[in-house]
Amino acid sequence: MNQSLIISTAPHVKTRRTTKHIMLDVLIALLPATIAGIVFFGWQAAVIIFLAVFFAALTEFVYFIIQNSIWRNPKEVLTRFVKQFDYTSLITGLLLALVMPANIDAWYMPILGSIFAVAVVKMLFGGTGKNIINPALGGRLFLFISFAAMAAYPAANFGAIFAVGAGTPVTGATPLMNALQGGGGALNPVDLLIGTGVAGCIGETCKIALLLGGIYLCVRGVIKWYLPLIYIVTTGLFAALLDLDINMFLPSVLSGGLILGAIFMATDYTTTPKSKLGNIIYFVLLGLLTAGLRKATGIEVVSFCIVLMNFLVFLIDLLLPVLPFGYVRKKKEKKQKEDK
Repeated sequence: MNQSLIISTAPHVKTRRTTKHIMLDVLIALLPATIAGIVFFGWQAAVIIFLAVFFAALTEFVYFIIQNSIWRNPKEVLTRFVKQFDYTSLITGLLLALVMPANIDAWYMPILGSIFAVAVVKMLFGGTGKNIINPALGGRLFLFISFAAMAAYPAANFGAIFAVGAGTPVTGATPLMNALQGGGGALNPVDLLIGTGVAGCIGETCKIALLLGGIYLCVRGVIKWYLPLIYIVTTGLFAALLDLDINMFLPSVLSGGLILGAIFMATDYTTTPKSKLGNIIYFVLLGLLTAGLRKATGIEVVSFCIVLMNFLVFLIDLLLPVLPFGYVRKKKEKKQKEDK
């Protein structure tokens, strides 16, 4: 009987769980934070989210049909698009919206950010699994560098419950920026956890909603529970060490976009190391970098830190290569020969 050798790319062990299934889980996990963002910031947040998600999906569609010359065979190209559509552009658009302020005056930002994130950061590099940095973060950095409106944080609909001046929503600097710039922790940790009285981006406000989504992803096996935990704890401990004040731990952990970034962005399969040890090193370094740059700059830097570490992933993979399936270490192999 003729036998043929089939050569293909990894993964070689396949299951019924596809990229679509995993991305659908991520979308479900983002629902609590999305709903909380709309509750805290109102219809403006809903509009920002809609624009970002719609134009992210539209950008992928337009890019795909042009790349595949739809004018030659429209039916075939449209069928191929539907089959290959894996919801990643929807997640990119949604994540981008969640790391933006609910500033309806800058309605053009989610549109431009989504187009840049999908067309340039994702599709231009080959599509799903080929991007070298997280697309949503790429879009956010593009907007942050281009528009001052990215630093205009509107007040939430609900004022602080436990802090001084409770019940009065405040527009302006985020609680993290106040703490980093010497203003002290104006909000109680409970307020930071719930999101009451917090000025910030749409999706980073309610930490409870983010944690619910993170627990769902861990239960579904989409992410490893210890990886975001390493990032969060390392950031908090190093921030406390830099200030020589253990009281900085909770404000560093519960303020800004740390939890959102740790759960939904830093754990991106494409932009993290392949080995377990490599991932542990990656998230420890990410935590040290985040706390250090926060202290040095006095602003939120989670997005910048994750992108910077994305560029170092290939070096970690070179230093800590994943052993091939069935690989036998030399010492063990030598011992087996001696036993024979």
